Amino acid sequence: MSLVIESLQFAVTKEGTRMHLLWALIVGLIVGALAKALMPGPQPGGIFLTMLLGIGGALVADLLGSALRIYRPGATGPGIIASVIGAVILLAVYRAIVGHRPHSTLSGR
Repeated sequence: MSLVIESLQFAVTKEGTRMHLLWALIVGLIVGALAKALMPGPQPGGIFLTMLLGIGGALVADLLGSALRIYRPGATGPGIIASVIGAVILLAVYRAIVGHRPHSTLSGR
C-alpha cells in the first residue's frame, strides 16, 4: 500500500486534510531518508528537500508502475520499497544533471 500516494489523494478531501498531509510528509521524510542512506556520497538539501524527495519518489514509482502495467487503475499504488527505488532514481537523475554543471567561483577574490 502506498502511504504517500494515498495520503496525497486524501489530502484533497475536506475531511482529515491536515492529518493526511502530515502523514504524507512524514512518510515522504522516511522514504527520502532511506533513499539518501542507500546512495553513497554527500546528499543535497535538508529535511524539506528530503520530504519532497520521498514524495517525488512515490510519484515516480507510481508512474513507472502504471506504465509497466504493474499497478492497475483504482488499485493502491507503490509501497515503501517502490517509493524508495523511485527516490533513488530521482537522486541519480539529480546527480547526473548537477554533476555536469560547472562550479561557479566568486569573482574578485
